[in-house]
Amino acid sequence: MLEKMKLRSDFISQELNDSIILVPLDGYFKGVIKVNESAAFIIDCLKEETTVEEIKSKLMAKYNIDEKEAENSVKKIIDKLQEINALI
Repeated sequence: MLEKMKLRSDFISQELNDSIILVPLDGYFKGVIKVNESAAFIIDCLKEETTVEEIKSKLMAKYNIDEKEAENSVKKIIDKLQEINALI
């Protein structure tokens, strides 16, 4: 069974001066995270309950990248989001 996950509702993504930032609305994490376009895409996927495999498939289709590159990108972003307690 694939583990479903979702971005916590108290984290929002916002475009600011041609950059995407992730902003916490409560005290889990102090600060903001600036992300690139593909990381923003992954975060957008996490606004709905999803799995790593589903995100990888969407990322590969959108950016025409191979499975290994997609897996590395998704893992890196999910690891960072878990580190700041941004996922449920």
